[in-house]
Amino acid sequence: MSRYTRRQVLAGAALAAAAPAGPAKKPTLCLFSKHLPGLSYPELAKALQQMGFPGVDLTVRPGGHVLPENAERDLPRAHEALASEGVSVPMITTGLLSNADPAARPTLYTAAKLGIPFFKLGYYRYKNLANMVEERRAAKPQIDSLAALAGHAKIQGGFHNHSGAYIGSSVWDSWNLLEDVATNAIGFYFDPCHATIEGGKAGWELSFYRVAPRLNMVACKDFYWEKSKGKWDARMCPLGQGMVNYPKFFDMLAGTGFAGPLSLHVEYEIDGPTEAARQEKTLEAVERDYAYLKQEYARAFGA
Repeated sequence: MSRYTRRQVLAGAALAAAAPAGPAKKPTLCLFSKHLPGLSYPELAKALQQMGFPGVDLTVRPGGHVLPENAERDLPRAHEALASEGVSVPMITTGLLSNADPAARPTLYTAAKLGIPFFKLGYYRYKNLANMVEERRAAKPQIDSLAALAGHAKIQGGFHNHSGAYIGSSVWDSWNLLEDVATNAIGFYFDPCHATIEGGKAGWELSFYRVAPRLNMVACKDFYWEKSKGKWDARMCPLGQGMVNYPKFFDMLAGTGFAGPLSLHVEYEIDGPTEAARQEKTLEAVERDYAYLKQEYARAFGA
């Protein structure tokens, strides 16, 4: 005989339904490790911990903290050093373009085994804009091959919208290329700075909402237009001091329920009389930009 009456079972179910849900997942604030070059894995981990970054966007590409040819050996070492300081690795930045790259399989399988959920793809550049249709068509099999590998490894890629003569500078490019790709293989890595460069009025907003259903990662940097020698160029600048509408962007981002990595990029020029002085100024710039990023994050997502 059952120990519970029907009334007790129904009452228990009602209480369970009314119980408050667990805390909603929030994005992980990361620093792009490119900005701390030359550090050993323990040094990188300690620097990130001291600056208060919960996560890192780790470079696994030529010249990066982990060299692609050594990914199977060194990525676990980097991951262990970072974990020892409480720094997570929610994403890696790679230069991978297809499964024909000898580093593709060891990089993606090693990252997936370590529990790293996302990786950034490399860039497919237009060689001749007048030939863009054919060049996009040529890139499609490469993307599909990488998607198949990522899906099998159980790690998700992010296609970055880099401004200029890149496939995906307009997200309609990359959206069409990825429309028939499994969502658990490759999604999008949205960059509001590059999107604003390409579409400063409503274009960046349209781009964001186009990719939002498949958004995996976000890059944070800023810029303004500068005229030099009769030519207008996009000049990178400290976060919050340029043309990217970060208050609006963060409201939009929070409205989608996004919970992936937010990668801080400090791409503007930083000078110093010596390399040591330049590195010190870089750390100061990172801390200033991070303070702004945390401010907008807390306002939109809650402390």
